Amino acid sequence: MKNVTSIKSSALKPFALKALTAAVLGSMAFGAQAAEYEWTFQTSETSGEPQFELKKAWAENVNTMSGGRIEIEILPVNAVVGATETLQAVSANILQGHMTDPSYFSGQNPAFGMMGNLVGAWGDPVEFLDYMNYAGGEDIYNELAEPYGVHLIGAAATGLEALPSKRPIRTVEDLEGLKLRAPQGMVYNIFEKAGATPVNLPGSEVYTALEKGVIDAADYTVFATNYDQGLYEFAPYPNYPGFHSLPMVAISLNKGIWDGLPDDLKAILETSVDSMSYEMVAMLKARDLAAVKEVNEDPNIEIIDMPAEERAKFRNIAKEEWAVWAEKNEITQKYYDSVVGYLQDHNLM
Repeated sequence: MKNVTSIKSSALKPFALKALTAAVLGSMAFGAQAAEYEWTFQTSETSGEPQFELKKAWAENVNTMSGGRIEIEILPVNAVVGATETLQAVSANILQGHMTDPSYFSGQNPAFGMMGNLVGAWGDPVEFLDYMNYAGGEDIYNELAEPYGVHLIGAAATGLEALPSKRPIRTVEDLEGLKLRAPQGMVYNIFEKAGATPVNLPGSEVYTALEKGVIDAADYTVFATNYDQGLYEFAPYPNYPGFHSLPMVAISLNKGIWDGLPDDLKAILETSVDSMSYEMVAMLKARDLAAVKEVNEDPNIEIIDMPAEERAKFRNIAKEEWAVWAEKNEITQKYYDSVVGYLQDHNLM
């Protein structure tokens, strides 16, 4: 007598094979179909930069996770509109999304500048991501952005910016009289409060200004990028990790499109952005550490890590300026109260 189990298994094999073949063919046919959603996102980087390539990889990941239902084209800065115009472009559906620093939109609402880079607040990008994801930061940002027709899918961060300097900055007092390149706005005002003499220059002029002695130091991007651009030749006392700027990257979609998406695609977008945000932190930190390793072999450059007590002093000076900005409107006040509460709860003030 034949084993019953073996008879059933043998009998089922043709049906299982047919089912598998149908599933594969169905999947191939589905993949060949045009995407259900086709979007264009503009970033704040030029093509080829590490962050730009990471954002392109994110778009490919979304396409895979959605089974081909979402297709996103990632464009570099200024490809469709200027960096300060993407908020309006996404609202008007000229672009469907952007991946950019909200500080560009400070002229439309000071809360964008405050949330885009709360100078002195964060000692590590993971602190910022923890606040945004689990302490209400993303909800407050959407209170700000959604009336402009834009929904924040999720926040990312570049990492703490370094501070290349011609003279050592070991304490807050060492900032006294330092001619320091800083953009206008909160960062400019905070460095001024700390005793520095801020100079408003575009980033494109930092190298020449350091070379010619127009400035002594510069608030200008992360350690590895500063190194790649040769800034430490003229400013051999870089502060790393930095103690001041940590810009946010807002990954946002047109609100009308977001509201019309099914829940599964919303979940895919949110999950994929969360994954990318931590990957961005890890990638940029790895680049920084590789650059630090090379710099440490150069006896003409000294990397300075400001002590925790000095970082706390700078943060408390910065808090005075945060309080000034908090009075600008309801959202800035709400953000100020929320961040200060978070920092105090985590013993970071």
